[in-house]
Amino acid sequence: MNWRSERIWVELITGSRKTSNFCWASILFLGSLGFLLVGTTSYLGRNLISLFPSQEINFFPQGIVMSFYGIAGLFISSYLWSTILWNVGSGYDRFDRKEGIVCIFRWGFPGKNRRIFLRFLVRDIQSIRMEGKGGISPRRVLYMKIRGQGAIPLTRTDDNLTPREIEQKAAELAYFLRVPIEVF
Repeated sequence: MNWRSERIWVELITGSRKTSNFCWASILFLGSLGFLLVGTTSYLGRNLISLFPSQEINFFPQGIVMSFYGIAGLFISSYLWSTILWNVGSGYDRFDRKEGIVCIFRWGFPGKNRRIFLRFLVRDIQSIRMEGKGGISPRRVLYMKIRGQGAIPLTRTDDNLTPREIEQKAAELAYFLRVPIEVF
């Protein structure tokens, strides 16, 4: 949900709580549990899973490898679930022409720098920059170029915006902020 008036533009940014992240975290968790269960079954020599008789999988080397993959998958899955729980990457972009201030806020990982808050003056914005890369995995990112600070990304690399959408967004933002557009 975004909100815009004549002088203020607030754009909400979705973080890690996306459907694809939920799916990947669930698939990875269930798959790694399966690998760990097969490895444990081969170590104990008992049929904990009726689909795989324990005599068909030797503990050394197949059971050890499957247990390793199961444990590694559980660590990766717990990392994904943690990012979903903390909603890493979510936040907002607030452009205020009335006050002449741009605020960019994002949630990070827990710790001292959990809250990422950047503040700039509108007059320090040099341009809105579009960067696009075509090919098999296209990447289109929108940046805000700040005098003395470099370029700050406004969109995520995995947003999968079409060229028309990114151009329209860049044009609207550049018009709102009254700055030029650069294309790379």
